[in-house]
Amino acid sequence: MLKLKNIRKDYVTSSETVHALKGVNLSFRKREFVSILGPSGCGKTTLLNIIGGLDHYTSGDLIINGKSTRSFKDKHWDVYRNHRVGFIFQSYNLIPHQTVLGNVELALTIAGVSREERIARAKAALDKVGLAGQYYKRPNQLSGGQCQRVAIARALVNDPEILLADEPTGALDTVTSVQIMELIKEISEERLVIMVTHNPELADMYSTRIIRFLDGKVVEDTDPPSAREEAEEAKEERLAKKEAIYYIDRKGKRKKSKKSKEKAKMSLPTAFRLSFVNLLSKKGRTSMVGFAGSIGIVGIAMVLALSSGIKGFVANMQDDMLSGNPIEIAQTAYDLNALTGMMENSDKKDIIKNPNRVYINSLVEYLASMNESVNNVLLENTITQEYIDYVKAMPKEYYNAMLLGYGIDLSPMLYTDFVAGGSTEAQNISIHALTSIYTSILSETEFGAYASYVTALVPSFQQAPSNKSYILDQYDLVGEGSKIAEGKNEIMLVLDKNEELTDILLARLGYYTQDEFIELVKKVTAEEGEYEGGVRDSFSYDELLGKTFTWYSNDQAFTKVNTGVSEMYMHNPYSDNFNKEEGVELKVVGILKPKENVNYGSLSSGIYYTEALTDMILENNAESQIVSDLNAGNYSPFLINTGVQTIFGASYSYNYVFDNGDGNTEPKSAFGMVMNSPDMASMMMGNVKLVTEQAEDFCRVLGGNSCANHVLIYPLSFDDKDLVTEYLDKWNADGSIKVGDKTYSPAERNEITYTDTLELVISIINTMIDVVSYALIAFTSISLVVSTVMIGIITYVSVVERIKEIGVIRSLGGRKKDVSHLFNAETFIIGLLSGLMGVGITYLASIVVNAILKPVIGYGSICALPVWQAAVLVALSILLTSISGLIPARSAAKKDPVVALRTE
Repeated sequence: MLKLKNIRKDYVTSSETVHALKGVNLSFRKREFVSILGPSGCGKTTLLNIIGGLDHYTSGDLIINGKSTRSFKDKHWDVYRNHRVGFIFQSYNLIPHQTVLGNVELALTIAGVSREERIARAKAALDKVGLAGQYYKRPNQLSGGQCQRVAIARALVNDPEILLADEPTGALDTVTSVQIMELIKEISEERLVIMVTHNPELADMYSTRIIRFLDGKVVEDTDPPSAREEAEEAKEERLAKKEAIYYIDRKGKRKKSKKSKEKAKMSLPTAFRLSFVNLLSKKGRTSMVGFAGSIGIVGIAMVLALSSGIKGFVANMQDDMLSGNPIEIAQTAYDLNALTGMMENSDKKDIIKNPNRVYINSLVEYLASMNESVNNVLLENTITQEYIDYVKAMPKEYYNAMLLGYGIDLSPMLYTDFVAGGSTEAQNISIHALTSIYTSILSETEFGAYASYVTALVPSFQQAPSNKSYILDQYDLVGEGSKIAEGKNEIMLVLDKNEELTDILLARLGYYTQDEFIELVKKVTAEEGEYEGGVRDSFSYDELLGKTFTWYSNDQAFTKVNTGVSEMYMHNPYSDNFNKEEGVELKVVGILKPKENVNYGSLSSGIYYTEALTDMILENNAESQIVSDLNAGNYSPFLINTGVQTIFGASYSYNYVFDNGDGNTEPKSAFGMVMNSPDMASMMMGNVKLVTEQAEDFCRVLGGNSCANHVLIYPLSFDDKDLVTEYLDKWNADGSIKVGDKTYSPAERNEITYTDTLELVISIINTMIDVVSYALIAFTSISLVVSTVMIGIITYVSVVERIKEIGVIRSLGGRKKDVSHLFNAETFIIGLLSGLMGVGITYLASIVVNAILKPVIGYGSICALPVWQAAVLVALSILLTSISGLIPARSAAKKDPVVALRTE
């Protein structure tokens, strides 16, 4: 039994209060066809909306099955509309992007009915109204009468107790109107039908009861229920039991629905499905919105892809770079971490300045602070034999090769054949003296200021790592019979990436005659078009291979002579008077060139000897006379007064011929020195070494110190480098360390700082990449924000377009949350589409970028977006678009369903 007790409804506006209903009292039977008649504005539709739970009364009470609705909350009204009431509207109010079946299913979907049962019941409802076979058509493919039949099927599908019809034939022709009225009349035999109409003829023809309204009041009721009828229906309600709802499944079997608590709730999957169907019905606009939203994602994704690709490129180069940047232990070390502090301390502090005064900018203070900073960066290590033993005890599985350096300079003790200027006979001259000749020649040219850089630009003989396979992993052998130098009398040439050697290096090694070198100089110094000579521009492998040098001990290379004033050591630049049998012949047995994929090999361009030769030199020169004098502190034979300054070393004289343009081809005499100049670090700090320090350095040059002062360690890989550094760090840590049979406490160990250049370089590179990436991401994020705002606006437009759909969902029992979820789902889908489009475009663009840049940089993944970052970007797109849709979705949820249903 449905009862209205003194129902009043007031609409309050800014200027007045409109009394739509003025104390309406009505009772309705469970099964009857009631028509409500009255002029426009008399309150008919308001009454219908209050009965249907779309609108709420101001005062009074609506009693449903004996239960008052005064305490009803939104959720109770939602359940009531979904399970107790069915609406038939004048304008059908079908959702255009849903199929006929989808429109009818909607009420069942909100009720939480399973898919199988939902489809079966919806089809049964459509069959009942004469629309069998029309399930998958769209509303715009149906006639007006068919659309109204769909609306009736939708109203009946949930088997409501009350059917509310608001002008159901108002938009139909006469014939169709009769058909619809006959259908409604048939329905009224099973339930209560309340129809609002302006057509008294239809009301008289089909209704069992007519109620007339005027100015918000009931003025006539043709057949109100008697007190006895009300009492009987009340009794029926108390005795009635809930009947199970049966449905026919797809196989035609009759099945019983599971009884459950009535609810009205649209599931999230349903919200997503409805939103997806809506977006799919507007493919063009959806695609454009998705593309617009993807622009910001593309910008960020491309930055991340390039950042990741460059880091990948750097990581790919790390092992390659590791060969050229080993971990270095030297007497002078660089504390690379202190560089940051040095840069930070360079900032001047601001002070408050008074007017009319000139303040002092203290340059002295600045220089002092810079000197302190430099002293912090440059550290002096005291390398002992115990530490070298500790380093040598490092597990061999940590590194590819370990190279111990002793500060030896082979150039004074290594002799080779050389044809002097104007001569055809070869002389055997030391590499050191040969270098001095070419330095002197260059000093007489316009490049004289740079002549002293020859030894710095062109390295002398260097020791190669003793791991043959490690070298062959990086270099190819070229030339017939070429091999890796292994014995003490074997050396090898290493070419650069372009398979070249410098002319000065070849000159220092004796491959050029003096006349050929002078031709090189003339060609460079001559005015354009004036040089007419010939200069060779290449050597064959056969010419380079087989070249021999002879090593002589210190006792032959250096002679102690008495000048009558004092004793002094003289270097013998020519080996004419040497005992040839005591010399050791060194032969170039191999030529190496870097492999194509190697950019930073362990060997730079130059000439290399073996560890075996180093061991022989240390053994032979340890007891030589010159080394004995140095070790005994007898320094006077090494101090030479040049008239300008006193220098330390061993002198020698040599002759050379060079015509600098004045026609003078007479041999020129020059003076040379074999000495150990201060290292570059000491020169930067402005330090002048003491005689004792110079003596120690010179002793090393001569191979007189068997304790290594320089160690290079080549780790297996960049990742394995940590094993090496952790081992070295243990020396500086607390606790005792055992080396062989000896144990050293922390007090017995000097702290040693090693230089890991590559770690700092890679760290700086990655930091710079990150900083640039963050800056670019911040910049490109502007477009992401713009696209997010745009999606919010588009969502609001969608809300405006779908207001009637909102009203329909609410009339079918949909909650405010369901409406909100509907639009949140829509923005979620748009965000997902934007993210996927952005990531997809990025991957496509990456293929193009990589294809273009691979031939240029030799790396095929310079633009590579990691999958996890792509997933994060898609999630970010969803998050931002979802946030942008919150306000429109909330606005949609707050729409008044009555107003929404009236919106066109």
